[in-house]
Amino acid sequence: MSLESESKTESKTVADLEDVDGVEVLLGNARFELMPFESFDEEITHLPDGATVAITTSPQLGIDRTVEKTEAAVAQGYEVVPHVAARYVEDREHLEEIARRLTEAGVTDIFVPGGDREEPAGEFESAYDLLTALEETEYEFEEVGITGYPEGHDFLSDETLRESMERKEPFATYIVTQLCYDPETVLEWISELRDRGVDLPVEVGIPGVMKYQRLLQISQKVGVGDSIKFLKKTTGILGFVRQLIGSRGTYKPDELIDGLAPYVADESYGIRGVHIYAFNQTADLESWRLERLKR
Repeated sequence: MSLESESKTESKTVADLEDVDGVEVLLGNARFELMPFESFDEEITHLPDGATVAITTSPQLGIDRTVEKTEAAVAQGYEVVPHVAARYVEDREHLEEIARRLTEAGVTDIFVPGGDREEPAGEFESAYDLLTALEETEYEFEEVGITGYPEGHDFLSDETLRESMERKEPFATYIVTQLCYDPETVLEWISELRDRGVDLPVEVGIPGVMKYQRLLQISQKVGVGDSIKFLKKTTGILGFVRQLIGSRGTYKPDELIDGLAPYVADESYGIRGVHIYAFNQTADLESWRLERLKR
C-alpha cells in the first residue's frame, strides 16, 4: 500500500477555514470508486491506508458480490461505501439481509442509485423505492448518498430528475454527481440545486487517470455527451487526435480540480470533496494525486 496515508488529511470543513487550499481538500479526502471485478483485490492495494472506497454494483456479478467485497475491504481497514443499487435488490427480505451484513461489517455509509439494470430484479424500481423500504427496517446508516446528474439523463427528463431529487432528499445526507468533465457545468448545476432549496453537500464525480481512448469508450457508455465535447475542446481538436492515437495519450483531471478548487471555500456550493471514478486503474491515479498534493 502507499506510504502516503498522511496525505489523506484529517477531514476539513469549509466553515473551519478562511484560507482553504481547495486542491488539498478535494484530493486529500477523495473517495475512490472501484468495481468488484477480479482486478479489485490488486487495485485497492494502490490506494492509501484507510482510504474511502466506494464499491459499485456490477450488472454481471450482482449486488451480493458488492457486499462480499465490502466485507473484505472493511476487514483490511478501508472506509467502504457500498452501492446498494435498487434494481438489483430482489425484495425486502433481500434488502434486510444486505443491510444486516453491511451493519455487522461496520459500514456506516451507503450509496443508493437506481441501478442500470433494464429490468429490476424484484420490487424496487427506483432508489426512492428502496430508500423508503430501508426506512421501515431496523437498520440505519449514518450517511446515505444519492445520485445527481449535472448533464441530465439520457432516458429521464430534467423535470423527472428534479422530482426524483425532491423525493429522495429527506432520506439522504449527500449527493454524488455523475461523471462530468466540465467544472462550469457542475458549478451551474449546484447553483440551480441550491436555488431549488436542496442543501445536501455534494461529492463531485470526476474521472481518474487513463488513456483517452478508454475514457471516451466509458463516457459514451454512461451517456456523457456534452462532457466528451468539452474534453475535445480543452485539448484542441488536433491535440486531441494526437492524444488518441499516441501511446502516451493519457487523460488527467487537472482542469477539473483546478476549476472546482476555488469554490471549495464557498459554503453556498457545499462541495464536500471529489468522488473519483477510477475504473479499476488506481496505480496511475494515485501517482497523479500524490503529485498534485505536493505542488
